[in-house]
Formats: sequence, structure tokens, C-alpha cells
Amino acid sequence: MVFDIILLFTAAFVAGALNSVAGGGSFFSFPALLFTGLDPKIANATNTVALWPGSAASVGAYRRELSTQRSAVKQQALVSLVGGLVGALLLLVTPSSIFRLLLPYLMLGATLLFTLSPRINALVRRADIRRATPTDTRVRSVLLQGMISIYGGFFGGGIGILMLATLALMGLENIHEMNALKTLLATLINGIAVVTFAAAGAVAWPQALLMAMGAIVGGYLGAAVARRLNPKWVRTFVIVVGFALSAYLFVR
Repeated sequence: MVFDIILLFTAAFVAGALNSVAGGGSFFSFPALLFTGLDPKIANATNTVALWPGSAASVGAYRRELSTQRSAVKQQALVSLVGGLVGALLLLVTPSSIFRLLLPYLMLGATLLFTLSPRINALVRRADIRRATPTDTRVRSVLLQGMISIYGGFFGGGIGILMLATLALMGLENIHEMNALKTLLATLINGIAVVTFAAAGAVAWPQALLMAMGAIVGGYLGAAVARRLNPKWVRTFVIVVGFALSAYLFVR
């Protein structure tokens, strides 16, 4: 019991610190819940609840950038909420046995997205979007955001990377404005999922509350340490852990 408490708090602390610097925090918090014996579906829902307060709190830091993106917010907010709700409901109706089979592939996919994110974003930025009409761009971005939101409500690993690519396709270039919009949309996706999971009784609340505290402390204190490290080392560490956990899930 004491070991579980220490493990969950520490994993959430690391997750909060990483999410504030490089992302990939779920690669630590979600497996920790699995290691304590939670059902994978409950662990996934609980992880979403535990990390959501940190995401919501970070939106406030982007108030200035968001004020210049009101049209994009209006365009993407509703589809994010609807998609997040659909994804959360899909998770709830998916049998635990099926989700357990999907889990290694979901974790591996999220790890690959994190690993390849610099190349993905570079390729998207080099794509020629000038030929697309404003209507084409708007429809394409809404469809892509809808699919990302459904995936986010269902599992969520790598949605930040996918959203940055979508925002680049919309023509956004300022990375601070893109991060602001990405953070807000991710908060909406996970927020509606949190409400859905809570209403369905799919959350292990003692673990969720403990990890929420760890993630908040990690976001404030751990980030100060993480920022002193070489970002490449932090990313490499997350990637190695992600692939190791994927391999573990495949052979367990």
C-alpha cells in the first residue's frame, strides 16, 4: 500500500514535470496505475482525471496568445468537445479484454508519435497549403481535429503532436500561439472525458486525487529541475521509457 502511494505520487510528479517541459508525462503516470493492479480501462480514465488539472492550469498562462486566436478557438472548440465525448464513450463501451489487446499498440503508436514529432512538424510546415481555399482549409482542419479529439477521449497519447500538425495545416506559424491553442483544445478534450468518466463511475478516485497532487507539485517544482537539463536528454529519456513500456505490454 505504501509502495503504491509512493509509486503513484512519484510517477505523477515526473509526469507533471515532463508535461511542462517536453511532454510525454503519460508514459510514466499511466503505466504506474497499471503496475498497481488497476484494470487498463480504469487506469486510462484515472490517468486522464489525474493529469487534467495541470493541463487546465496551464491554459491561463496562454491568455495573451489565445486572445489573438478567437476565430480558431470558436472553430475548433466545439468539435474538440464533441470528439472528446465520443472517444470517452467509445472507451466506456469497449470491453476491458479488447482494450487490453489494443493497449500495447496504442502505447507504441504514442511513443512513435513522440519520437518522430520534430520530423512530422517539419514536414507539415514544408507542405504547400497556399493552393487550398479558406473553405478547404477550414473543413480539413475541422475533420482532422474531430478525429484527433475522438482518439484523445479514447486514449490520448500524442494528441498534442497531432494537433500541432493540424494547426500548421491551418496556416498558423507562431509556435507560442500554436502551443496555446493546442493546450486549450487538449484541456477541452480531456475535460469532457473527465466528466464522462466520472459520471460513469470509471475513475479510481483515491489514486486520481493523489496523482493530481503529484502532477501539480511536479509541474511547479520538477520543471525547474528539468529545464536545467539538455532537452535532448529529456526527450531521449521519455522515448526510451516509452519503447520499454511498449515492449513490456506486448510480452506481459
